[in-house]
Amino acid sequence: MTRPNAVILASAFALLFAVLAGWMSYRYLQSEMSSMKAVQPQKIVVAAADIPIGTTINKSQLRVVSWPKDSIPQGSSQRPEQLVNRVAIRPITSGDAVTGTKLKPREGTPGSGFMTYVVPQGHRAVTVAVNEVAGVAGFLTPSDRVDVIVTTPVPDNEKQSVSKIMLENVPVLATGQVTDQKEGKPVVVPTVTLDLLPEDAEKIVLSSSKGSLQLLLRNISDSARVETGGATIAKVLSGIERIPPPKGVTVTAPVRLARTAFKPAPAVKASAPSYTLEIIRGTEKSSRQYAE
Repeated sequence: MTRPNAVILASAFALLFAVLAGWMSYRYLQSEMSSMKAVQPQKIVVAAADIPIGTTINKSQLRVVSWPKDSIPQGSSQRPEQLVNRVAIRPITSGDAVTGTKLKPREGTPGSGFMTYVVPQGHRAVTVAVNEVAGVAGFLTPSDRVDVIVTTPVPDNEKQSVSKIMLENVPVLATGQVTDQKEGKPVVVPTVTLDLLPEDAEKIVLSSSKGSLQLLLRNISDSARVETGGATIAKVLSGIERIPPPKGVTVTAPVRLARTAFKPAPAVKASAPSYTLEIIRGTEKSSRQYAE
């Protein structure tokens, strides 16, 4: 091979390797730039404080922070204005991204009802009407737990009533009011919505139609079951002691009239009829009496 041909061949290989090195360097730099862009922070909206379930979000509960671009949760927002007046359907802790899946859908969209997100899978929400006393004087709030007592006539003795705890440790989903008619006038009746299994929902609906319901507020840490036999007036008053009268007060025993046996008067026998016969002999007059 002559010298000029060797120079040309060496130059061609050098050019080829240069092009290959340039292309590899370009790919390397592109991948590094992509990695740098992936880790570059991006502004998203997070919770500025804990947001409980059911809260209507206001602007003071939100703040904008920088978040790594490659780990931004799906459905995040970059503007707080888009999230104001939305309702949280899940608890959102401080610093968490406020995403669309944690908020109630906007009005007019399918499934925009709030309560449908609160009811656990397989459970049912049942609303019962109570009075101020039965509703624990208005102290019930969502997430409280209650026992439910039913007071109803005894099945085999309608004159006697029994009170029995029928459900225990029932979560309260919501409280509210409804308008009802009483003596022809509208009245406001407090209501409590409970979280129940389907079979327990049947029990409480039937019991509310047969008797009255009373709610018992439980301690938040008390979840133990309690077995009771129910209470009747006979059980409540059993073993009651007679209270002695105060000193100086004399209690007079009631006067009882003795019953005497009635004896009918002896029957008077009627006398047999009699006849009188007068006999006149001259100037003498005599009489004789004859019985029949």
